[in-house]
Amino acid sequence: MPEDESLGALVAQASHHISTLVRSEIELAKAELKFDAKRVGTAAGLFGAAAFIGHLCLILASFAIAYALVAAGLATWLAFTIVTVFYLLMAGLLVLVGYRRLKGLTGMKRTRRSLRGLAGPEEAEELPERVPASGPRPAAPAPPPYTGPTAGQVGAHRESVSDAG
Repeated sequence: MPEDESLGALVAQASHHISTLVRSEIELAKAELKFDAKRVGTAAGLFGAAAFIGHLCLILASFAIAYALVAAGLATWLAFTIVTVFYLLMAGLLVLVGYRRLKGLTGMKRTRRSLRGLAGPEEAEELPERVPASGPRPAAPAPPPYTGPTAGQVGAHRESVSDAG
């Protein structure tokens, strides 16, 4: 009967059930990840094949445009030069837009702020500050120090997850 069991036995039983549940959840996550990884790999292969075929179509369309310009009366060299210059301008525009998008990166401001809040005063000094100071920032109150048992102390009596499987 559960009423007859000691508190220690109940805690040990609950600990065993929790560790079994965690192991089961990890195994389920591994199985789902493996299934999803196969699907992602297949999809990536299909996207790669589609990109390759699209690239071939772009090359053929470029020749078609150049020969259409030749048929319109331009010299062959001039028609192909016009198509080439058009693609160079498009590539330059895409590089410019990509560069401007990269310039707007914030450098993980929120993560750095969160880490500063978690770190103690001596660790916070070690974290690099790369965010330009645009004014005074409100100081976050330091959390009180944790005085409870550590995870190693709590789980010292349990068997290792790798030994159990």
